[in-house]
Amino acid sequence: MSNRNSPFFVGYLPLPAGLRQWLLVVCVLFIGGLAGVGLTMGVAQDDPGPGAFRFDYGRQTVTGVIELTPYPLVRVTEGNDRIMPGTTLMLSGQGKSSVDQRAVPLEGQLSQVSGVVLQRGTLNMLQLRGGANGLSAVEGVAPEQSTEPLGRWRLAGEICDGKCLAGAMRPGTGLAHKACANLCLIGGVPPVFVSSQPVDGSEFLLITGPDGSALPKSLYDHVGAYITIEGDVERRGDVLVFRADPESVGVPG
Repeated sequence: MSNRNSPFFVGYLPLPAGLRQWLLVVCVLFIGGLAGVGLTMGVAQDDPGPGAFRFDYGRQTVTGVIELTPYPLVRVTEGNDRIMPGTTLMLSGQGKSSVDQRAVPLEGQLSQVSGVVLQRGTLNMLQLRGGANGLSAVEGVAPEQSTEPLGRWRLAGEICDGKCLAGAMRPGTGLAHKACANLCLIGGVPPVFVSSQPVDGSEFLLITGPDGSALPKSLYDHVGAYITIEGDVERRGDVLVFRADPESVGVPG
C-alpha cells in the first residue's frame, strides 16, 4: 500500500517541500556536468595559436601597389606604425568573399586600402571595408615591384583558406574543416599552403596553379589533408607564392 504522506509532484501545483532539496541537488549536478563536458571538449581541441582579427590595432589604412597572383595582394609603399612599408598583405572581403571585382581594375596601380588586419605568424591579411572606403586608386606613380624566384620545391603540408587560417576561425580537422575551407576558396578567398617545414623563413605560402592561375579545382579534393606537392616558389615582398603542380600530389610515406 502506498504512503499517502510521500511528496508527489503535480505540474500545476507548488513544488512539495520534500522534493525541493532533491531537485536542487539534481540541478547542481546537471549544471556541473554540462560545465565539465564543455571544459573537456575545449581542452581536447587543438591550440588555435596566435591567429586572430587584430581589432586591437583598429582600422588600418595604407597605400601600396595592387598585384594579382591571381589573388589580390597589396605591396605596401606607405605604411604606418603597425604596417611597415615593404609588407605584403593578402586581401579579402567580408565573410567568405573575394575582392577581385574591385582589385582587378587597379592591378599595377598605386591604391589605398583600408580594413581590419588578420594575422598569424608571418601570415598577414586585410579584410577590406566596403566599396571605395576599402579600396581606391590614389594619385602617383606606382613603383616597380620585384619578384624573386626561389627555385623548385617539393613540400609536405596542408592546403587551407587564408582567411580562416589567419584568424577568422579556429583551426580544425576533418570533414567540417575541409567543407568550410572549400566554401571560402569557392568564394575567392586566397588559398594558403601550410608547410611542415619553413621555406625561406616562412611556413605559409600563397598557393596557385602551376602557371600562376587560380588554384585548380582538382586540388580542392585535397584541401584540409596532409599531402606532398611540388612546384615553383617565388617571393613577392614578404609573401611566398607557391605555383603548385596538381599532377605531383602525393601522400607522405
